[in-house]
Amino acid sequence: MKGVWLCIAAIIATGLLGCGNGNDSTSQSVSDRQLKDTANYTQVQWLDSVVNFGSIPMGETIKLRYRFTNTGTRPLFVTHVRAGCGCTVADYTKDAIAPGGMGEITAAFDSRKSQPGNVRKVVMVHTNTSPVNEHTLIFTGEVKPSGN
Repeated sequence: MKGVWLCIAAIIATGLLGCGNGNDSTSQSVSDRQLKDTANYTQVQWLDSVVNFGSIPMGETIKLRYRFTNTGTRPLFVTHVRAGCGCTVADYTKDAIAPGGMGEITAAFDSRKSQPGNVRKVVMVHTNTSPVNEHTLIFTGEVKPSGN
């Protein structure tokens, strides 16, 4: 009898866990819907997708800018931005960018969370653009050890 109750509890738990899988369209975020709405894809042109900040001393934080233009005919949305490591914090234009308009991605690199020497970091950007909707922004430079 104990085994029957255990089996029933397992079936109920499986059913309850399956309810929260988020596969229905009402649980999708706006950005998910925008990425799937290929009829409204647009195009982007990066004015600077690779930035070299030169040399900075260890302990300094530097802010980098990546600018882009909506070269398509539909509004451009940046739906997600992710820095490649914990030493970088990225931010972006949250509003829709009209055709012909410009937007910006910023990346704040904290050298205290990195190592001295040459660095190459990435920021991944997701947009409602075609033919590519994931863009890689790169920054490079040198972090000089303290006291140099």
